[in-house]
Amino acid sequence: MTGVLPVALGKSTKIVQALLIAGKEYVCLMHLHKEIQQSQIQKSAKELVGDIKQIPPRKSAVKRQERTRTVYYLNIYDIEGKDVLFKVGCQAGTYIRTICHNWGKKLGVGAHMAQLVRTKAGPFTDKDWTTLQDLKDAYEVYKEGNEEPLKKIILPVEKAVGHLPRILVLDTAVDTLCHGADLSTPGISKIHTNINKGDNVAVMTLKEELICLGISRMATEEMLKQEKGIAVTTERVFMDPGTYPKFVKKKD
Repeated sequence: MTGVLPVALGKSTKIVQALLIAGKEYVCLMHLHKEIQQSQIQKSAKELVGDIKQIPPRKSAVKRQERTRTVYYLNIYDIEGKDVLFKVGCQAGTYIRTICHNWGKKLGVGAHMAQLVRTKAGPFTDKDWTTLQDLKDAYEVYKEGNEEPLKKIILPVEKAVGHLPRILVLDTAVDTLCHGADLSTPGISKIHTNINKGDNVAVMTLKEELICLGISRMATEEMLKQEKGIAVTTERVFMDPGTYPKFVKKKD
């Protein structure tokens, strides 16, 4: 397999867990073991969208037991003889070679995955990718005093949370969160997207700098209505304490 593979550096390695659970997109070349009418292939493709059951392949890093995964879309690009080129968007942990195998069984002719390219991983797409040679060239230019090519390759950590719901907090709440505290509703300023209880969320400053990742304990409406209570349980902190001034509540 080739394609999009986000790589994290330094403190940003904490973001990898959020990327692992993000949705993926692939372009796959499937080879059928016998020729079959294109109309049958097109019809069967529609049956593969939605919740599907899978058993991971023998050569995989997870336990081989049946599990449910969601296929968001599956679009056929081209069919030529026994070869089917298609694009699929799916939940993390979906095995495309298993989709090919099961698709072939459904058609009654057998099939296997011939080639696979990952075109999307969370907020990163094939428009963002760069080669190791590009990175090496950018580094050589950086050593000569020009950091612009390298800055286009090494992106801010905020780029990696583009797929997550975002909560913007008041400046007065930032330093407390930097120390690992949970987010209470009085510290919330804005909520950019609809959030459900239990969602992974990115907590950010008003300048949209990443403070931490957490798990929502309230839905959006509750966060906006409740005058007190824990809205988000902090899981991973990215911003250093002291980046924003510490605010002390004055006693009456």
